[in-house]
Amino acid sequence: MLRGIRSVIFQVDDLDQAKAFYSAALGRSPYFDQPFYAGYDVDGQELGLHPDVSKLRPGAGGAIAYWKVDDIAKSWQFLLALGARAVEAPHDVGGDIQTAILADPFGNLVGVIQLPG
Repeated sequence: MLRGIRSVIFQVDDLDQAKAFYSAALGRSPYFDQPFYAGYDVDGQELGLHPDVSKLRPGAGGAIAYWKVDDIAKSWQFLLALGARAVEAPHDVGGDIQTAILADPFGNLVGVIQLPG
């Protein structure tokens, strides 16, 4: 079900400061830059900066690796059946990209992402 890590999303409470840091660290500007999210392409992987800290806080535990899946609905049900707990149900985040977050039986957050096509 899980094919490979596609994205790592960091929760940030200051998007402009986070973009300045990661743009310098990566030597590039984000390819996607909006007030609600900034995304960097890092050798085919996504580093995302997410400024909504209402559910998840920055710092330890504030990063989620998103595993690429072919069918988010099937993957969601499969992981729940294995004992994962629902955190954020599958939903569209724009551009026909679907994401969801579960917690594994140990409390670690696991993201899943289905890309269009």
